[in-house]
Amino acid sequence: MRIKIPRALTIAGSDSGGGAGIQADLKTFAALGVHGMSAITSITAQNTLEVRAIHDVPPAVVVAQIEAVADDIGVDATKTGMLSNAEIIRAVAATVRKYGFPLVVDPVMIAKSGAKLLRDDAIEALIKELIPLATVVTPNAREAERITGIRVTTLDDARKAAKHIVEELGAKAAVVKGGHLPGAESIDILYHEGSFKEFRARRIDEGCTHGTGCTFSAAIAACLAKGLSVEDSVGIAKRFVTLAIEHGTRVGRGHCPVNPSAWVDIPAERWAALASVARAIEILEENGELVNPLVPEVQMNVVTAISRRYARSVEDVVAVKGRVVRYGKTVRAVGPPSFGASSHLARAVLKAMEFDERVRGAVNVKYSEEFIQAAKKLGFTCSYYDRSEEPEEVKTAEGGTIPWGIEAAVRRAGGKVPDIIYHTGDIGKEPMINVFGFDAVDAVRKVLRIVGVVRQ
Repeated sequence: MRIKIPRALTIAGSDSGGGAGIQADLKTFAALGVHGMSAITSITAQNTLEVRAIHDVPPAVVVAQIEAVADDIGVDATKTGMLSNAEIIRAVAATVRKYGFPLVVDPVMIAKSGAKLLRDDAIEALIKELIPLATVVTPNAREAERITGIRVTTLDDARKAAKHIVEELGAKAAVVKGGHLPGAESIDILYHEGSFKEFRARRIDEGCTHGTGCTFSAAIAACLAKGLSVEDSVGIAKRFVTLAIEHGTRVGRGHCPVNPSAWVDIPAERWAALASVARAIEILEENGELVNPLVPEVQMNVVTAISRRYARSVEDVVAVKGRVVRYGKTVRAVGPPSFGASSHLARAVLKAMEFDERVRGAVNVKYSEEFIQAAKKLGFTCSYYDRSEEPEEVKTAEGGTIPWGIEAAVRRAGGKVPDIIYHTGDIGKEPMINVFGFDAVDAVRKVLRIVGVVRQ
């Protein structure tokens, strides 16, 4: 029996920089579990700074692309992006009427760099030919103004424009996006079936925004292809694009592109980090008699962070809830692997990742000079920090000591994250050794190798 795979088609321009257009759409379709197809309307030579050239595809070739995939593979939903000229718009509209699939219209007019992507004479064709066929139209505030003639500077203006697009221009639903409106939140206004709904997200000032409109509309189309309602599709698309902006792809010297892969990457990273710490616990407990003497007074923990691209705080680092403790002659984990279960060791790893993003794991053990010498004998690099040298402003800052210490040790090691970072304590502070690795398992295996030398 064949499994039904949702199919979505993007009818849009190609962005050679990979940040917007069909490239962004196909990434979005894939991230949302939809088979993506494309009909290219224009070829652009662009990057994060500018659009250098535009070459429109003949309308007949655009139509042939749509028909080729619709006749064989089928289309559960489609979206339009850059359509460039009136002839392409009319050809696309006629083809959509022929097949009748759900349509999301992203009225792309201007690129993030400021380049015009829709000719003035094509706006009328967009309004008269394509918008009346739309299941959802997704203009930003500036595009909504051009389409409706309503100045959009407030949420009330956005409501008027969205209602106009539906009741006067004939779309089934309209979302006027709030990215260009003022406020601490980005608020999108949906008008559908006679009522309004707001979709809110915190405004991300330092995020990447190239391709936001393409990604948002593609996410709606993907959800419609999966059979979701308009309201649910817009809600998922809002969360999807917010995540893509926050964890954008920081390439180029201009407007960096959004990252549609964040939707699937982050859950995968979190699962892998949990699995890593779970396996590290197993190894520690399997070698409990060797590990037991290494447990410090503050107990032991072992951590793995998700990748630096996505890690923001200790809540993105997996550790043992309750730590690892002595249990007779062996050791036991008090609780399961959990995000946010460590403060000290998690902050140590987060700081180490700033110098080497591959270093995502660590385990802390009781300080002993014998352990340090054994590590050096095995060729592991060792460095330290002196807590008596800690600046007063760091001591008084909440959570400041560990990051300061790790940075001091890394710089002492020539800028490279060493395998071992230790300190010999201070008043009321137990001496400690942190062993770093690519993940928790790697760090624990280093500890066992060192213990093997100590016991010789």
